[in-house]
Amino acid sequence: MKTIQNINFKNKRALIRVDFNVPLDENFNVTDATRIEAAKPTIIKILEDGGAVVLMSHLGRPKGVEEKYSLKHIVDKVSEIIGVDVKFVDDCIGEKVEKAASNLKMGEVLLLENLRFYAEETKGDEVFSEKLSKLGDVYVNDAFGTAHRAHASTTIVAKFFPENKCFGNLLAQEIISIKKVLEDSEKPVLAILGGAKVSSKITIIENILDKVDHLIIGGGMSFTFIKAQGGKIGNSICEDDKQELALEILEKAKAKGVQVHIPVDVVAADAFSNNANTQICDIDKIPDGWEGVDAGPKSIEMFDKIVMESKTILWNGPVGVFEMEKFAKGTIALGNSIAAATKKGTFSLVGGGDSVAAVKQFGFEHKVSYVSTGGGAMLESLEGKTLPGIEAILK
Repeated sequence: MKTIQNINFKNKRALIRVDFNVPLDENFNVTDATRIEAAKPTIIKILEDGGAVVLMSHLGRPKGVEEKYSLKHIVDKVSEIIGVDVKFVDDCIGEKVEKAASNLKMGEVLLLENLRFYAEETKGDEVFSEKLSKLGDVYVNDAFGTAHRAHASTTIVAKFFPENKCFGNLLAQEIISIKKVLEDSEKPVLAILGGAKVSSKITIIENILDKVDHLIIGGGMSFTFIKAQGGKIGNSICEDDKQELALEILEKAKAKGVQVHIPVDVVAADAFSNNANTQICDIDKIPDGWEGVDAGPKSIEMFDKIVMESKTILWNGPVGVFEMEKFAKGTIALGNSIAAATKKGTFSLVGGGDSVAAVKQFGFEHKVSYVSTGGGAMLESLEGKTLPGIEAILK
């Protein structure tokens, strides 16, 4: 795997695809700079080699040129994090941009305007990709968050750098972490899948059954499995049309020797609200008018035991409605268990939007081995797909 560590960037201009699709408040202040910070090691390595950097990214989903999606709003934040005054050009292709790139002195950084101001970016247009390719000597992909898209800047542009393309630190780390779970894992391997819907996790479950020893199914999706087995789930969330599939998954897991663990008790609420009345009940005996909103104390204890015995852990999805303080106990307890196992030497990978949000919210991000920066890209990797952005570098 060719990474920036294999290249000396002295007197070279690196064209880096970063993922600076960061949230902004109404005054255009960056409210979460994680993605910018994640790209910093790659940028610094190139600058320290004596190279220059041209950064390209998208922001939001603009329809044509929309001022609110301009990357000019994040220039100060990027400068502050990298520790270099970042230059900005209000376009991403064309003569003006080529001039700004060629005028860059070594040690300088240029940020291009939002790639998605051009429809050609998401269409993977070849002419647009070629124009981008004129801006650097080496192409570096460090945007895992968009690696599952065959866009101009993530995939097609790589064609124009047949010998001079590589992965940035962040993207390389993502590939290694997923490989560590799916291919080079130390046993026992545990996958924890939570969230609301079985349907969004089917392909992941099917792909990982050959690779895991234990599977915890938590959160809203557990009720589909309980109902399929004849349990009473009250008003809990359930995909009725997926009950048969849930039973098939249990059969497949049994045939492959994978132990499936579903919560045994839940915190049930009489309304979907922080002010609801609650009671603890067995997961298959939830009264009518009540819904399961968090893992119960026996389930938390059971999860902890499994986590502490595991050597490799993948966590994708919360085990309760953690966004409401009253129903966050199960997810926090699971985070504490994974943190304790990690401290003992277990490799833990957290990925997927909601579990990443939970890990950040409750301060676990430095207590697990790796937190993935890509939602959709992470899920597609776990489904066993080769991502176009990764394939383009490996070719």
